[in-house]
Amino acid sequence: MRQEKILICDDEEGILIYLKKLLQTQGYQVETFNGGAALLRRLREGDPTDADLLLQDVRMPDMDGITVLKEVKSLRPALPIVIMTAFGTIDAAVEAIKLGAYDYVTKPFPKEKILSVLKNALEKEQLLQENRALKNELEKPILQESIIFRSAAFQEIYDLTLQVAASEANILVLGESGTGKELIAGAIHYNSLRRDRRFLSINCAALTDTLLESQLFGHVRGAFTGAVAAQKGLLEEADGGTLFMDEIGDMTLPIQAKLLRVIQERDFIPVGATRPKSADIRFVAATNKDLEQEVREGRFREDLFYRLNVINIPLPPLRERKDDVEPLALHFLKKYSLKMKKQVTSLAPEALQLLHGYDWPGNIRELENVMERAVILARTGTVTVKELPIWRKQPQKAEPPREAQFVSLENVEKEAIERTLSGTGYHKSRSAEILGISRKTLDRKIAEYQITFPS
Repeated sequence: MRQEKILICDDEEGILIYLKKLLQTQGYQVETFNGGAALLRRLREGDPTDADLLLQDVRMPDMDGITVLKEVKSLRPALPIVIMTAFGTIDAAVEAIKLGAYDYVTKPFPKEKILSVLKNALEKEQLLQENRALKNELEKPILQESIIFRSAAFQEIYDLTLQVAASEANILVLGESGTGKELIAGAIHYNSLRRDRRFLSINCAALTDTLLESQLFGHVRGAFTGAVAAQKGLLEEADGGTLFMDEIGDMTLPIQAKLLRVIQERDFIPVGATRPKSADIRFVAATNKDLEQEVREGRFREDLFYRLNVINIPLPPLRERKDDVEPLALHFLKKYSLKMKKQVTSLAPEALQLLHGYDWPGNIRELENVMERAVILARTGTVTVKELPIWRKQPQKAEPPREAQFVSLENVEKEAIERTLSGTGYHKSRSAEILGISRKTLDRKIAEYQITFPS
């Protein structure tokens, strides 16, 4: 354990000898100085981290104690200082406190008194250091390790995310379902000047117009049947922070018009209310739709599109960033091994080959579900081909086959959908969630592949 070092500055040799002996018996390192000039020279030339406290007389023959105090504070602002003073110089000690000294003790002082004051000063400084360290940790940008990737393609996206996070611009995140749009939105918020305020999210495709409006704007008591109490909306809760609006392309035109007013006027009116409330919010929106096409076909407001699309971040699908499959898979193995208290830590080479060969229509969300299942089924610390639910090799041909070949993507996708439906008892919403696609897309795939349900 590191010994704390105390510097003592006093022109009385007897005081220096007494205090040095006393403090050394308490386990402190001690360094003494018989004047202000020697102390300041030591602080200017020495290691700034090797002193934990200064015990200083308020009067010394070579330099005024207050002058020494001011110089010390300029050299070592965080160094706690305890002043020693005689009864006739209390006013000087009080002035020293005003200038930043921690406390003072009057001579002659009982050893219990001086030890108590020094102990309290050191404990307070330790607490302040811990608070500063915690504050610095909280203010750090989200590190690269928080978003798992290895590919150059995603490195560009990550760099762009950090670059635009510091601005106040609204941002549109584009990409297929399951590519990590909410994670990018979170990175934008927590690397922005708004990181000390709230980051809230809402899925615009999951709610009816009535529920979406109520969730966003809130309502007053009696605004509609069942509104027995007033409720704050996300716009009020996110004031000063960031609101992430997922699947913005599924928002209907009437709600789009109301959202546009919020962005333009920076205020909103709760359902059933008459007076507006302010809304200082940064919007990050996301969609897997082509919003420009939606604008051309009249399903999305052009003015809202331009308000949201100040900066856009396109997320590549997992099939275009295959270098990220392995680190992501290992990350999810660790996550679910901890959750299930199992020691599944690696991928067999054949399993990794299959992971790389698959096109991941459900993107990262699908990969996570596959790894969760693999951890559940794994009997050893290594995931093998047997634990992977979505792969099939082609039948052997007469000629010597190459290494494992894959059936067509359509067949793989159909089989994945059939297996997922079966595993959920043909619960469509849960199956869509596991596959990382919308319920609407699942219904279309079921019809396309002519998948039948048991009677």
